[in-house]
Parts: sequence; C-alpha cells; structure tokens
Amino acid sequence: MPESIADPIHTLRTVFGYDGFRGQQQQVIDTVLAGGDALVLMPTGGGKSLCYQIPSLLRDGVGIVVSPLIALMQDQVQALRQLGVRAAALNSSLSYQEGGALQAQLAAGEIDILYVAPERLMMEQTLAWLARTQVALFAIDEAHCVSQWGHAFRPEYMQLSVLHERFPHVPRIALTATADQLTIDEMVVRLHLEDAQQFIAGFDRPNIRYTITEKSNPKAQLLGFINREHADDAGIVYCLSRRKTDDIAAWLCQQGKRALPYHAGMTQGDRQRNQSRFIREDGIIIVATVAFGMGIDKPDVRFVAHLDLPSTIEAYYQETGRAGRDGAPADAWMAYGLQDVIMRRQMVEQSDADDARKQVERRKLDAMLALCEVIGCRRQQMLAYFGDQLDHACGNCDTCLTPPQTWDASEAVQKALSCIYRTGQRFGVNHLIDVLLGKENERIGQLGHDRVSTFGIGRELSATQWRALFRQIVARGLVMVDDEYGGLKLNANSRPVLMGEQTVTLRQAVKKERVSSSRAAKRSGVVEWQRPEDVALWEALRQCRKQLSEEQGVPSYVVFHDATLRQMVEMRPQDLIAFAAISGVGEQKLDRYGAAFLQVIVGAL
Repeated sequence: MPESIADPIHTLRTVFGYDGFRGQQQQVIDTVLAGGDALVLMPTGGGKSLCYQIPSLLRDGVGIVVSPLIALMQDQVQALRQLGVRAAALNSSLSYQEGGALQAQLAAGEIDILYVAPERLMMEQTLAWLARTQVALFAIDEAHCVSQWGHAFRPEYMQLSVLHERFPHVPRIALTATADQLTIDEMVVRLHLEDAQQFIAGFDRPNIRYTITEKSNPKAQLLGFINREHADDAGIVYCLSRRKTDDIAAWLCQQGKRALPYHAGMTQGDRQRNQSRFIREDGIIIVATVAFGMGIDKPDVRFVAHLDLPSTIEAYYQETGRAGRDGAPADAWMAYGLQDVIMRRQMVEQSDADDARKQVERRKLDAMLALCEVIGCRRQQMLAYFGDQLDHACGNCDTCLTPPQTWDASEAVQKALSCIYRTGQRFGVNHLIDVLLGKENERIGQLGHDRVSTFGIGRELSATQWRALFRQIVARGLVMVDDEYGGLKLNANSRPVLMGEQTVTLRQAVKKERVSSSRAAKRSGVVEWQRPEDVALWEALRQCRKQLSEEQGVPSYVVFHDATLRQMVEMRPQDLIAFAAISGVGEQKLDRYGAAFLQVIVGAL
C-alpha cells in the first residue's frame, strides 16, 4: 500500500470508504498495531475483517490470515482486490507453478494480505518460507473451529499453537462470531492466547427477526413464509439430511423458485457451481446441510430457514447469522416439532461419544430446546446463553410480536405420564395419543390398551394439542426417549409432577401463522421508495452494478453493497466529490466505478 497511508482512520476512509469505526474495532486495531495479541468476538456482519485487514496494511510485512474454506478465501481476495489491496490465497486449488509464483511475490514484498488454509499453513515447507518472510500478523478466522466441544470442530486448528512457538514476536488475532464461555476458554488454551486482550462485542443482531413455529406441513409452511415475506430474495434453507436437501430444492423449483441444493454427497464441482451461483446471482435460494455456509460473505441474504432442529444454540446462531450481514432487515425462521426433539435426543444417546462428551451435548441440546419453547423474549434467551444480557424485550422476535398464550397443564401432563406408565413405557407419541383419546383400533385392542385406566381420559384435548404437550414435556426433560425405538419412559423428573408436587405451565398450541402484507413488505429486501423516479433510479443502479460485476466475473456486492446504492438514490451525487462522500466508496472504487454510476444518476434527472 502507498506509504502515505499512515493511520487506521485514513486507511478506513481511503481504502474501505467508511467514515468511522464501529464498536470496538478501533481498540482491537490499536492493540494489534502495537504488537499485542487479541481475541475478538463480534457478531456476524460486525466488521471483524477490518480488525486484521487494516493492521495488515499498516504493519511492515504481509498479514497471514488462516481461513477454513477455499470459497471464503476467494470471495475475500476478490473484494480486497477491488479496493486496491494486493491480496492472494494459498490453498490446495493452486498448481505447483502458481504456488511458486506466489512465493516469489511474497519474497518481493508484493502481497499485503495472504489467506492460507490451516492444512497448508501447517506444512513444514510453508512454515519454513514464512520464517524467511516478514510477517505483519497472524489472523485466525473462525477461531471457534478449535473447540472440540463446538459444532464446527476442525482438527487442523489444534495445530495452530505452533504459530506462538515459531513466531513469538508476531502478533496474533483470533476472531469468531460464535462462542460460549467453554469455547472461549478452549480457544485461549489451545491457541496460547493467555496474554491476549479479549474484546467481547456482544452477540446481538437486532436486524434479524427470530421466528420458531410449530411444524405441521413444513413444505407448505416454508413456501408460505417465502412467498409472504421474501418472494424474490436470496435465502438459505437448512435441512439435516442430504436426501431431504435434494427433495426440498427440487420441490421449491417446482413451485417456481430458483433453488439449488448443496451437501457433501454432491461432487465438488457441483457444489462449487451452486455456491458460485448463489453468491453471484440475485434471488437464489440455496438448500443445504450444515456443509454449507461457514464464512459465507454474501451480505444480502434476506432469510435463513431451518426445516430441522439444530443441535446447539451455537450452530443455530452461526447459521442464522448468515442472514442480513448488510444490516438491513432479515429473518431467521424455523419449523420445529415433536419428532425433531425425539430425533435429536436419540442422536445424542446413540453416538459413540464418551460420557463426558454426551453430558456436554445433552446440556447444549437442552439449551436449544429451551430456546424453542421459551415463553418470553426469544432473543433475550439466546443472548443469555452466551452470557450477553439484554435488559429489555427485543420487540423483534415472534414471542415479542405475538406473545404466546400459556395454560396450567399440570393435570393434562399427569394424564400423559400415567398413560406412558400404564402402557408399559415403550410406545411412541402417536400410540399414546390414541389411547388418551380412546380410539378403538386393532393395535390398541391386541395390546389390551383399551382396558388400561388411561384409555379415553384425554378427550378434552385434540390430537394436535396432545402432540404439542408431548413435544414440550420431552423438550423439558420430564420424560425420557428410548434410545433405540423412540418410545417414551418416565424418569426422575416425572415423579414430582405425577405426585402433584410440581405445576407445569405450557404454551398453547398455536393456530396457523398469519402475517399481514404490510409486515411482509417491511421484511422484504425490496426497497420501498415513495417516488416512482426513485424506483427507476434504484433499478438502473442495480442494472449498472450487475453489468460491471459480470464484466469482471465478481459478485454484485463486491462492486457495491445495496446500502451504498440506497445512498446513491437518496443523495443523488452530481460529481465525483459528492460521490466520494457515500459510505463504501473508497479511492479505488471511486476511480473504477464513479463515472459509470454518475452517468446513471445524472441521466435519471
């Protein structure tokens, strides 16, 4: 970078096009510039990348960024090159000749920031030539991957402690958006960051609205949600299995949506092709397993939907955090039902993990289930899990917008527990509901369950209401799930309820969700301009951006984010000086794109 760039604020303005730092960015940057280590927790979209990119440009040498995914490296390298930063990536996609050329560039001081896969970094030959290179800093992105207790454990991250040993005088910065205290402690120990200054910026993403709805017809529920609120928007739908991922993607296409699957069972070429289309094109829905998404840098994802229950709040937070990275309104929507609870509990008990690991997994699953069943503010519950307190209800989650109705279910739960006991503690929910409702069928007759004392004692509730009750008592741990067959059994928590020593308050089963058209419009990624000429200019600017991005082979948001285009519509700059004042327009982008966009703006007058 030019020597005239002498301080963080100047770099922020001239290179990245922003007027000021947000939150703790300045303090983190100052720490690393002074040669100190830092551990940074910022929510997705909170500006973590600037915390290592600016020090990499201002310190002597090259900034080495450890990144877990090739696609993520490529996106960030493209974005930095648009800003005039000399960025590159070193990973398995490079040929031998390309790797050699990159080393020559490094030796000549022609690279500012180098992204490296952890596996490649840990190769002895890589460490050897880095020892002969002036390194400005090491940034460990997605640092929660070091945690063996986490949802995204990457064994190769465990080796990164060697950076402290081999390069003791080079500052290190570890960054993540997702970590509870257990994970934070593990990052400190495994990365030897005991002396690092910690910057915990909070986990709240106020632009995301969280909604968890009772699962009835999940395909229809998903389609209704998309059509109501995000008909033309980019989004991600998460499913647990590869088969379900393919099925949902194909079904959405049949419904007229542009949907693509992504999972580990596909060829690498097919996965890469679908991910590239999602990143580069507008309005694509990617239907994926958790194999997709870590570090996805697409800012205009307007929704993330879950059709299966995540195993932990960390996984849920990480996945939903891929929505609304640009700060504009976005949705995290999930359909959740009894079978999700039973399946997740079985998966924990049937795993090959040792007892200590299973205990941690049970605790994390219980926290996830508590989030699903919470009666109060859902955001408060989630943030509290990470030790981040919100002292007021958020007003932007389903339980705030439509507070759930509750009822004293103590007597009904006693009937359910008695039915489990009287039928032998080995049957699933459907059979138990049939007994409680007094249904006379061949199976109940053969088993003699039409003669047990609980036969027909639950007719005051519907099958839907009983299913909601069983879901909640399983989620709360008032009964156990059989490891093999999924039948329900009593446990120690059942006794005080059966004996009348403990009351049970449950959520009432909800009716079909309805969203007003006005609410839907506010959540959509479509900008609601008041004047027709603003609509016309907005569309013209988007078309200009699309043409420029296609010419260069980069995603549209790499040229300019939607937020920058909105400012163009609002400010209508008439010359390059006014254009340069728009957020997100640095010197390189001013030179590269200013004239083209000004021509569109002036032509719209």
